[in-house]
Parts: sequence; C-alpha cells; structure tokens
Amino acid sequence: MTTNTITTGMERSIIENMLDLNREALIETTRGLSEIDARRRLVASLTTPISLIKHAAAAERIWFQRFWAGLEESECDGYSRRDEGTFTVADDESLADVIAEFERASQRSREIVSRFDLDDTMDTPREGTVSMRWTLLLMIQEFARHAGHGDILREQIDKPNT
Repeated sequence: MTTNTITTGMERSIIENMLDLNREALIETTRGLSEIDARRRLVASLTTPISLIKHAAAAERIWFQRFWAGLEESECDGYSRRDEGTFTVADDESLADVIAEFERASQRSREIVSRFDLDDTMDTPREGTVSMRWTLLLMIQEFARHAGHGDILREQIDKPNT
C-alpha cells in the first residue's frame, strides 16, 4: 500500500493521511529483512525491527479498540495491555505475519476512528480527558518515533562489515 501525501484540505483528511504515512514508514523499515535480521537485538531494550511492528499493532488496539471502542481485552484481535508485552514476538511468528497483524489492527482502527468526530473526548486514568484529535496526533508521534528507531536499527543491520 502506498499512500499519497495530502498537504491541503480538511484537517481530518490531513491528520489521517499523516498517520497512514507513518504506519507505512514504520513497515518500510523492515522491508527486505531476513527473519534473523528482523529479530536482531542491537540495543539493550526489547527493541528489534519486528518488535517495533508488533508494538505498533498493540498500540493500535490499546488506543482504538480498548479505549475508544470500549472493547474488553478478550474482544481485541491481539495483545492490548499497556506494558512491555507489546514488544513480544512469538518464535513462530514471521515478519510477514507481524506486518499483516499491524495492517489488520490499523484497518480496524480506521473503522473505529470513523465513528468519532475529532473533538469527541473520553477520559483516561493516565492522560485525563483526551480528544480523538489528540489520540490521532499521539499515534502519529508514536509511529514516527518508532520509524526513526527502525531506521537506526536498519542502518546498523545493513552496514557493511568493516
């Protein structure tokens, strides 16, 4: 999927487009990696190229399925707790599986988001009252930051041995 960049027009279209562009940028950091390289631990944290995608899928579920749609954890299509488990990738999950999971979670998020106005608000224990606009901007920030992490990991993986 290649999203065209929207730079003018309605605020909602621009925000949703920017979120989709950042979703794609995060996925792009893993394109062409072997299964071994996708799991390479190059930093002390649980951050690997594949775990960034897994974490992003969980973030979609946490914010849109759990928070905005009000689903219970058992009703979500995957892990949806706010903890380190969002980075956990099972041994039998391939990079393609995890990308597909993120894409499914993203599509479900789009469907949920479409039910709300940007100014609709909800209360959350950690952040207080938040709007849908704020949530979408938070996800743009989240995925842009993780795409940057992915770029750095990819640079380390792709560098020639010297």
